[in-house]
Amino acid sequence: MTTPIRHPYLDHPGPLAFAHRGGAADGLENTLRQFRRAVETGYRYIETDVHATRDGKLVAFHDATLDRVTDGGGRIADLRWEEVRHARVAGEEPVPLFEELLEALPGVRWNIDVKAEAALRPLLELIGRTNAWDRVCVGSFSEARVVRAQRLAGARLATSYGIRGVLGLRLRSWGLPAAARRSAVAAQVPEAQSGVPVVDRRFLQTAHARGLQVHVWTVNDPGRMHRLLDLGVDGIMTDHIDVLRKVMEDRGVWV
Repeated sequence: MTTPIRHPYLDHPGPLAFAHRGGAADGLENTLRQFRRAVETGYRYIETDVHATRDGKLVAFHDATLDRVTDGGGRIADLRWEEVRHARVAGEEPVPLFEELLEALPGVRWNIDVKAEAALRPLLELIGRTNAWDRVCVGSFSEARVVRAQRLAGARLATSYGIRGVLGLRLRSWGLPAAARRSAVAAQVPEAQSGVPVVDRRFLQTAHARGLQVHVWTVNDPGRMHRLLDLGVDGIMTDHIDVLRKVMEDRGVWV
């Protein structure tokens, strides 16, 4: 059973299916083409990442540099948008501006990992300018960054825990005293970290008791998907969007 809805972003029947970077298994991660494919497959929740260029343009891109997945090179923070826009992911697809994605895919809800501090204020300004508060959940490995986002935007912004928040929740699930921010709406976590289980029944019970949903990343094996759904997680992020859809269809929870 899922937890009560604390923010319109989470208003969706059944477990949430997230297309991680739009479905990174296809090799065109974080591109409009791949995001469109995820939507055509039936996904309404998409995970992506944001960086800011030197001139303040917000791009959907995972790495700090262009080198790994594009035919370009260099740190995004050191490049102007005019330079970044000519790079091609897998030699084929341009790096998209996040503002373009909001406009091109109006039915999508975005789970955004803010990869760099310089991207935070441009992201919040964009969400405010486009009134996309109900369509966005902001997360980061940096708890301090997410706390700053929450302080700047208030309760209208959905946020997930950073690493420190997840650790606090894990400690509380073991009966140990630990601080845990109450303004978050979700804990987005790996199934395990460094061989130590993160997601188990006690973790879920502790999260749900605090009104938090639990979304697990990045799960690509159907057996693990079934196990996590049996356990009661509220969402799964995957690179293999067809696999997760099939699992959820088989369970009668694909919407």
